[in-house]
Amino acid sequence: MPRTKRLLCDDSVYHVMQKGNNGLKLCKDHEDFSMLLKCIKKHLRKFKISVYHYCLMATHLHLLLKLCSKDELAKFMQGLLQSYGFYYKRKYGYRGYLYQNRYKSKKISNDEYLLECGRYIERNPVRAGIVKTPDEYKWSSCSHYTQGDYDGIITDDFLYGNFGKNLKDRQCGYKEYVSTSRPYEDIIDKEFSIK
Repeated sequence: MPRTKRLLCDDSVYHVMQKGNNGLKLCKDHEDFSMLLKCIKKHLRKFKISVYHYCLMATHLHLLLKLCSKDELAKFMQGLLQSYGFYYKRKYGYRGYLYQNRYKSKKISNDEYLLECGRYIERNPVRAGIVKTPDEYKWSSCSHYTQGDYDGIITDDFLYGNFGKNLKDRQCGYKEYVSTSRPYEDIIDKEFSIK
């Protein structure tokens, strides 16, 4: 059965998620997480794509991306996943499929959903029981918004300015926002087949 064609639009935002094949750990140590971030940075330089939020987990990754051109998502993801896949297979002597199916992409259709999606992404490590607060997790965009940690990946979510009149107010407001759980998080996890 042929794959369903992705319906993408120019100048749109997408939540993109990729899982390891059959629960495979894509990142086993600090070096792996660092390499995945390097691969993201490398491929961002090649395309007109902005990353508003991200979270790299051991078995999957989330990206909230703004595309200028719909044609760039496939090229960006192919380059990113291939380059990380080459690294992983070389390091671990792994053979076979590294990723489970093709990556998932969901269009973000309004501003409210954009903020909630970023929040959902950055709360992944809390829901997984890895950390108590989202900004404790090193491999996500949360500390960029709550502490001003610049990692060369994030383009500020254009709604971030709504959290306060100055940087300190925005950081505090965002930290409070992202630290509060929402009942729908389990529903989204189920849709993305994370748990």
